[in-house]
Amino acid sequence: MHVLMVMGGGLVLLGVFVLFGWLWGASAAGMALAAKAFVPAWLLIAAVNMWVGVAHAGYSAREEFPILLLVFAVPAVVAGIAVWRLSHS
Repeated sequence: MHVLMVMGGGLVLLGVFVLFGWLWGASAAGMALAAKAFVPAWLLIAAVNMWVGVAHAGYSAREEFPILLLVFAVPAVVAGIAVWRLSHS
């Protein structure tokens, strides 16, 4: 359940990034740039989530790494699709 909540939070954060991209640039190019900026920010947040799982929840890094990949990949793929769609409009 925690994994789904974190991925959902990532999708909401992507929406916030894209919204600020629209507010900043008022164009699809600004929104695409914001979606690109989301990916490294989300990687950092997903890595911190992994660190919390290892340091405080008692999981090993080996157990947490596949979760890190899943938590990072789903919102990052959605961001990639958004960049692709926005750059072709």
